[in-house]
Amino acid sequence: MTMLADLLSTVFERRMRMSGPARDDARSTEELAEALVGADGEMSGQNLGRLILDRFSDMDADARRAFFDYLATAMDFDPSAVRDALDAYEAEPGRATYRRFAAAAEPKRQEFIRRLNQVPQATGELVAMRAELLRYAKDDPALGALDLDFQHLFSSWFNRGFLVLRPINWESPAHILDKIIAYEAVHAIDSWDDLRRRLEPVDRRCFAFFHPAMADEPLIFVEVALTKGIPDSVQDLLSEDRSGIVAEEADTAVFYSISNCQAGLASISFGNSLIKQVAVDLSMQLPGLKTFVTLSPIPGLVAWLADQGIEARADDQDRLRGLAAHYLLEAKRNGGAPRDPVARFHLGNGAQVHKVHAGADVSDKGMAQSAGVMVNYLYDLAKVSQNHERFAASGKISASSEIRSLSASGKKLMAEELGT
Repeated sequence: MTMLADLLSTVFERRMRMSGPARDDARSTEELAEALVGADGEMSGQNLGRLILDRFSDMDADARRAFFDYLATAMDFDPSAVRDALDAYEAEPGRATYRRFAAAAEPKRQEFIRRLNQVPQATGELVAMRAELLRYAKDDPALGALDLDFQHLFSSWFNRGFLVLRPINWESPAHILDKIIAYEAVHAIDSWDDLRRRLEPVDRRCFAFFHPAMADEPLIFVEVALTKGIPDSVQDLLSEDRSGIVAEEADTAVFYSISNCQAGLASISFGNSLIKQVAVDLSMQLPGLKTFVTLSPIPGLVAWLADQGIEARADDQDRLRGLAAHYLLEAKRNGGAPRDPVARFHLGNGAQVHKVHAGADVSDKGMAQSAGVMVNYLYDLAKVSQNHERFAASGKISASSEIRSLSASGKKLMAEELGT
């Protein structure tokens, strides 16, 4: 039945493409957009949507910016209509007045994006469209509002209920493996041999989330090492000369690399669900696993120390560990959240700052970012929900007693070196 459904779907999509509109339609893209929002028929709407998506693909940077400006302005909501509808609802709450308010408060461009998504294979194109929009939205308030509409819709379309967790291994299709190499964002995969060392051994795992509408595109993936004890060096973990173990002998699962794959899905959170799901699945497969930790970079450490007037000297490891612990617990950005982006991610997921290691990443990137220091974030499945709630409510960071002691020593070191 699955093969038949796939075949019928393929035939239908081919017919849709063959019966689609001519690319020389005389209407402007803006006129096509207005026609799409007003289209009554499903087939006519899909034909219009396909033509708009094809035109966007062919646009140069200036034309794409103009298209985004059009969506941000001409397809915005009418504030006066929103105020009138809200007044009517406030005066007489009910189904009809609420429907009127909801319709007035939603920008027309949200319906436009929804209708584009009805085109076969359009979801990935819309993700790519948002990636392009993000190039401009940061410095333009109107485009920033347009991006929030994309983000609002994507949060529904890519919620956990639609995501499929798949294991990635050396037997996975080559085009998927090629994308794992391309998307790896933490520890670069230098070759197919390097990838093989991460996927083929029995003490290595990789898992990715996929979406049915983008079946060949991983959204996020995590690489896992099964070990005895908590490792203190990513180079040792990835060494081609390392000694492997039988998976059933492992007592620790180490999440050593987590990579988001789609720039157009920025701010759509998958990592929380991914790590927790993988931890649960692994614990069911391998009951001997008792510890779930990351071996994570600290990308902001060297820059923060420089801002404080402190030199990051990699030769003094005890000093560096103290400074790193203090940074992870005490360095904040505006609003009170941890300054370090990796810390924000894992602490927001309910992890604990467990242990720091000097000399843990001696690559050029690791030395430049953190003078070689890395950190273990511990995922205690019995406590992650409680840790998450406390962090979300009050910013309270869960940390081991060792980390808190190191942080206190780091604070003292900074005061002495700065003479404060």
